[in-house]
Amino acid sequence: MTAPFPPAMPGSTVAMTVLSALLEARTGQQLASYRSWRLDTALKPLLRERGLETLDQLVLQLLNGQDRTVADRIVDALVNCETSFYRDQPVFEMLAEAVALHEEKGRRVRIWSAGCATGQEPLSLAMHYAERQAEHRIAIPEIVATDVSDSALGRARSGRYTQFEIQRGLPIRRMMRWFDGEGGDWVAKPELTRLIQFRRMNLVTDRPPPGKFDVVLCRNVLIYLSAPTKLAVFAMLAEALAPGGMLVLGAGETVIGQTGLFEPSRRFRGFYDRVGPASVRDAA
Repeated sequence: MTAPFPPAMPGSTVAMTVLSALLEARTGQQLASYRSWRLDTALKPLLRERGLETLDQLVLQLLNGQDRTVADRIVDALVNCETSFYRDQPVFEMLAEAVALHEEKGRRVRIWSAGCATGQEPLSLAMHYAERQAEHRIAIPEIVATDVSDSALGRARSGRYTQFEIQRGLPIRRMMRWFDGEGGDWVAKPELTRLIQFRRMNLVTDRPPPGKFDVVLCRNVLIYLSAPTKLAVFAMLAEALAPGGMLVLGAGETVIGQTGLFEPSRRFRGFYDRVGPASVRDAA
């Protein structure tokens, strides 16, 4: 059986370079050489759909410009959408404490899930605070969730997950409370999904959602960006935060040595306080 992507295929290195450059130009995400296997894996369904055998053929379709949708489809397939429910559980426990500090200000708290992928993070937030409201009679925060991928956002809005996805981090009690079984999948109940505002947004090129946020979660997104792009995104995130607001990054991410707009929280590990003016010039 012939392999779909022979290692010695003429022009394959050029194709991978073009596709990696497209991804970075559109999203700021860099595809490290050791992760080039993602091109093959992520683009196989698109190749199959278009009756193509090689990445080179796909690049030719991209470069001839006759199909204006091909670039969008490529980028959508390559964006990393790895996520799960209640990912890094301690973060949600600390978040409850952090949000409680803002609740004392007497207004509705606003949370932004930036790079929400297929929606497990904002849905986890919605479940967490809906349950907390029932117990403590407090207002559920306004939750805004954004992502650059149209297909990921489509899935997030639908709230539909496979058995494998629903079991990743979600206790059975919550699964039964907030999801309905449907054709082998699990679908979030409308009373949950309506707590979230889903919007398409490119963190690198777009303005933040309107208004100021008390907490911004941008976990495991910046790790894929170049240093200059990361600096600009930090400035945009700082601009989106209200005074006293906090940024939450992934476990392998930090602001130390990368921006002066944030500093590590003294109270919450992995959280960062907004401390400087929100501009790229001042961040440098």
